[in-house]
Amino acid sequence: MIEELRKIAAFSDLPEDHLAWLVSKFDDLRFQPGDVIIQTGDPANWLAVVLEGEFRLQRTDVPDSPIFTVRAGEITGKLPYSRLKEYRGTGVAIQPTRILRLHEQYFPEMVSRMPQLGQRLVALMADRIRETTRMEQQRDKLMALGKLSAGLAHELNNPAAAAQRAVKTLKESLLTLREASIRLHLRCLRPEQWDVLSRFEVQAMTEGRRLEFDPIALADREDRLTTWLENHQVAEPWKVSSPMAEGGIEPVQLDSIVENVGTEALPDVLSRLANWFVLERVVEEVDTSTRRISELVRAVKEYSYMDQAPLQEVDIHQGLESTLMILGHRLKHGVTVTRDYEAGLPRVCAFGSELNQVWTNLIDNALDAMDGKGEIRIRTRREVDRVMVEIGDNGPGIPPDVQSHIFEPFFTTKGVGKGTGLGLDTVCRIIRSHHGDIHLDSKPGDTRFQVRLPLDQPRQPKGENHVTEM
Repeated sequence: MIEELRKIAAFSDLPEDHLAWLVSKFDDLRFQPGDVIIQTGDPANWLAVVLEGEFRLQRTDVPDSPIFTVRAGEITGKLPYSRLKEYRGTGVAIQPTRILRLHEQYFPEMVSRMPQLGQRLVALMADRIRETTRMEQQRDKLMALGKLSAGLAHELNNPAAAAQRAVKTLKESLLTLREASIRLHLRCLRPEQWDVLSRFEVQAMTEGRRLEFDPIALADREDRLTTWLENHQVAEPWKVSSPMAEGGIEPVQLDSIVENVGTEALPDVLSRLANWFVLERVVEEVDTSTRRISELVRAVKEYSYMDQAPLQEVDIHQGLESTLMILGHRLKHGVTVTRDYEAGLPRVCAFGSELNQVWTNLIDNALDAMDGKGEIRIRTRREVDRVMVEIGDNGPGIPPDVQSHIFEPFFTTKGVGKGTGLGLDTVCRIIRSHHGDIHLDSKPGDTRFQVRLPLDQPRQPKGENHVTEM
């Protein structure tokens, strides 16, 4: 067993008597593929050295959590000075596996006898924490990206579908308009009649654009037009009465048309006029829909600071508004956003996409706390050489006994499987990397996160990289 231990880097250069002491304290265990080595909730009180084989460890309460594979030559389990109390996952052997276990009761004597080994195990624990945090952060980023992508897809789908419907109507109206115009030309109207029709159409279209929408007045106008059309034996009056009513046409105006062109040409005149109104409305719908799509694309570019230098002067208000637009799908049903922005707020030198990640996490947490219904309050102020951004909500609040742990990694108040506990840790690290600070005040009905950022960032030492693991 001593020779087996020497194959592992942490033990390779230890004196013979140190290794002999370890061997005398180790339990030698063997497992077959499929055997459960660790179960969720088991007390973490053993250091484990894998001599042969490998096993897989995964959290059972979070099905999509990272999978850790422990292979021969690696040290795992409880390490000296670790605060780990119980295992949060299940470990299953995937090959014939041999493990040496050392109970934590021997840790003080081991560290006293072999301080060099103690230092190596502490370094190993630090590496393990970094790797676990990195994997959890990657998962957290992917989850956040998935939520943002789903929301953006939902927001883009509505105007895109509206534009598609409008284009279909546009094609149908153009065809109907063309057929009505051909029929009118075949009726050989006199030039003065064409002049009357032309001036009437131009005037009707111009006045229709200025018309204010009133649903009651619109319904009454449509009823009057339908009655007039029926009295003049116009087939299928409902096809033309609705668009003409939206254009503000009244029966008295149609009387003048009858006087000038007669009743035979009336159906084609009305069809042509109605489809002009339809075209006007459809073009407006396409314009509105495509403008909405452009606004969303612009918001995404601003949110991610695409094609822009990472460190620059950032407009805090623009970043907040881009974030609110990205999260728009969650704000539509029962959420009110109250803005209290200070006019003329100076720009902040920062990594813009990272700050937007801060706003996203804080607003998303507020929405979760309120269960999607309530009030989000956003306030900005200048404080001498800093900018303060406050994001609050009127949710149930954070219990006092929890508030001191809220920024700790892997700590979460959400239900099982709903959070990794890295959102606020990510927020805190981004703010610290910008030489800022974050403060929490919470009571039932009033929870506020206050972020303070310096207007200018201290010069970074040459060769030092900004921490951007977000």
